[in-house]
Amino acid sequence: MSARRLQLGVAGLGRAFTLMLPTLANDPRLQLVAATDPQPLACAQFTRDFGVSCDANFEVLCRNPKVEAIYIATPHQLHAAQVEMAAAHGKHVMVEKPMALTLDECTRMIDATTRAGVVLMVGHSHSFNAPILKTHQLIASGNYGAVRMIHALNYTDFLYRPRRPEELDTQAGGGVIFSQAAHQVDIVRLLGGGLVQSVMAHTGAWDKTRPTEGAYSALLGFENGAFASLSYSGYGHFDSDAWMNGIGELGQQKQSTDHGAARRRLRNTTLHDEAELKASRNYGAAQWSGDLRIPPHRKHQHFGPLIVSCEGADLRPTAEGVWVDGDTDVTLHALPEPTLPRQEVIDEFYNAIVHQQPLLHSGAWARATTAVSLAMLASAQTGQLQTPLHQIAPEH
Repeated sequence: MSARRLQLGVAGLGRAFTLMLPTLANDPRLQLVAATDPQPLACAQFTRDFGVSCDANFEVLCRNPKVEAIYIATPHQLHAAQVEMAAAHGKHVMVEKPMALTLDECTRMIDATTRAGVVLMVGHSHSFNAPILKTHQLIASGNYGAVRMIHALNYTDFLYRPRRPEELDTQAGGGVIFSQAAHQVDIVRLLGGGLVQSVMAHTGAWDKTRPTEGAYSALLGFENGAFASLSYSGYGHFDSDAWMNGIGELGQQKQSTDHGAARRRLRNTTLHDEAELKASRNYGAAQWSGDLRIPPHRKHQHFGPLIVSCEGADLRPTAEGVWVDGDTDVTLHALPEPTLPRQEVIDEFYNAIVHQQPLLHSGAWARATTAVSLAMLASAQTGQLQTPLHQIAPEH
């Protein structure tokens, strides 16, 4: 007996959507039934690909009776109002990270979906990755004792990929805290027990032509006594995927020609040219590949090197599985290669709606991650230790 298909609408056909597109187009549990986007080329492409309507007006999507749930992949500053509108029309919601730009917005989103009795899940983030979930399971087994310390590191060229002006404006949700710490904090909170009680951080904004945070280092203290260090550089000349056996963030094998490619693309471009360059690679635009197939030969996705130090072992999630360095031996808990990228995201969302299973990546969980990210910004700005609000432990 085939699974019931969830009737899904999509809001926002930009970069986040294109990263989820192979999953959305190929998961048999989903049926894409409508979309909304302000760009006519993107809407036209969606209609060609899926044979359904696409409108520039978000409310039209919310009013569509065919739509059970909406995946919101719009700019960060739109999330709160759009989640509230979707909930008011009785739609379940999966909204991209970061959940929102303020804690008040996060709370409004939670309250709206709670009142409406609909599911609110925040994702994709890399804490959905199968090796991270496996590490969480190994910790929960108790076989390795309590978590004592976590180190997370990532060096990328994030800040030199084509950006729209608002992506270089912290107040509009730009920079690496909102876009990248949302991944790293979510991972570390999941593995450290969730309850962050102290945050001390520094940020770097070292390129005047790109006036937002491009790097950070933070130290998080947990209620259970564990602590975690997080470092991220979007200015990287070094690519820390080299320490992941050359496997990229999306599970792809990196090539030597990839080095420096982002900076080369931006040479001699103006901010207007840069925005045009980004737009030209979007869904339905001139340089869009048009490929809806599942990418071949992919490993599991990751967010850079990570080590979890427990009392009895060090755990290292990788693109192949989880390495466990114990007292006397080293063991790989290998994971099957993924057949569908980001399947774990749909697993959780689908099961919450169809089978009423509890969410791990709930609105309350994402609000806690947002609180830590905002505390990192505040600590960097004030030089003071911060206590983030709204912390919760993982649901399961």
